Amino acid sequence: MYQRILVPVDGSTTSNRGLEEAICIAQITHGRLRLIHVVDELSFSFGMEAYAGYGGDLLGILRENGARILEQARFTVAAAGIEVETILNDTFSGLVHVLVTAEASRWPADLIVLGTHGRRGVGRMVLGSSAENILRYATVPVLLVRAPEIVATTTAVHPAPEHMSLSAGALAME
Repeated sequence: MYQRILVPVDGSTTSNRGLEEAICIAQITHGRLRLIHVVDELSFSFGMEAYAGYGGDLLGILRENGARILEQARFTVAAAGIEVETILNDTFSGLVHVLVTAEASRWPADLIVLGTHGRRGVGRMVLGSSAENILRYATVPVLLVRAPEIVATTTAVHPAPEHMSLSAGALAME
């Protein structure tokens, strides 16, 4: 059960929460992780905005950052004693959710674990939801792990019944 766990990472706090949960699952199931980072058109566009005055190789910077994010995550997983491999997808060959779900099928993964920001309203409408689309199109189970600030707010407003024990990973996406 859950021997092959795919974990999309982007270096954010939310992504790192998903990675932590994936490590816990892999330790329990004696599974292994495959980490994937996608440099897509949206991250490239945001990068262009952030580096508007920069005349260098923006795609090169995004690739370097992706490689650094993967290496840091790989180190974290390896330090926990879990077998790990990484994939940097920087080909602009599709949307994040398409590339992640395709990798889950190709590998093949037993589970996808990822962090979600839990955005609502305009923020979600403008940015879209990779997590929601991965959940919608994946052919394997998907575990969504909410951002720490979302978990704290959610559990403070709606505490779990006394007979129930909820981990951050047990909370569902919006």
